[in-house]
Amino acid sequence: MTEIIEAIKRSALRISKAIVEEEFGYEGSINTCGEEQLKLDVLSDKIIEEELFKASSIKKIASEEKSEETQFHEDGKYLVAYDPLDGSSLVDVNLSVGSIFGIYEKTWSGKNLVASAYIVYGPRVELVVATVKAERFILRNGEFEFMQELQLEQKGKLNAPGATQKYWYPHHKALVESLFQEGYRLRYSGGMVPDLHQILVKGGGLFSYPGTEDKPQGKLRKLFEVFPFANIYEKAGGEAIDATGRRLLELNCNSLHETTPCFFGSHYEVAKVKEYYAKKA
Repeated sequence: MTEIIEAIKRSALRISKAIVEEEFGYEGSINTCGEEQLKLDVLSDKIIEEELFKASSIKKIASEEKSEETQFHEDGKYLVAYDPLDGSSLVDVNLSVGSIFGIYEKTWSGKNLVASAYIVYGPRVELVVATVKAERFILRNGEFEFMQELQLEQKGKLNAPGATQKYWYPHHKALVESLFQEGYRLRYSGGMVPDLHQILVKGGGLFSYPGTEDKPQGKLRKLFEVFPFANIYEKAGGEAIDATGRRLLELNCNSLHETTPCFFGSHYEVAKVKEYYAKKA
């Protein structure tokens, strides 16, 4: 596991440098999810694959930018899924973006996720790793220094509602409005990493990416985004559920790019999700 975390750290150094120095334009290709790829998407994917390959404990990898998994070391123990540059469309307006990693054993399944991590490329470069607990590191002088253990309060103050509001179901709209009526503050950048990171660092709140009329199964991908953050939120004392109230980490994954509605937050906000979603019938 240590060599995988070290590979992630090396990737962070190279990608943070690329964000500063490389072009922001489009590559002229489409990824497996039908999204136009930026040059930084492709470069970040390449960097991470190169660094992970150096870890002999990795049997195979899967990237959000590729349709198929890639075989690495036959004797490897772990499977690593990653989103190389989450929120990359925000780079040209100079907002924070990130990389997300899920480390699995045996098969691609929430139940088999054993560790996860993400990197925030913002005014500072930070790394959060969740194994036994969720720990936050900051990049200083080329090294990641420990900052703190992340721990959510029982109730937060931030509300980050994703997906296109035009297509929200009535019960979800009612949930979001109820939180604002309680005084929650809107914090939504369009990047999963910076928004979930902000809720973690500020002590609590709710990030929601629901199923909608146009995308009933949601948009966020289980292996690359949902499972890794579910692990981090649970290790930080929070909860992560789907639209039925089931723990995200109990879900199977039938294809590499399968999606699911997802909710991440403190106990109070997740209880609100369950309350309002129980009313949808």
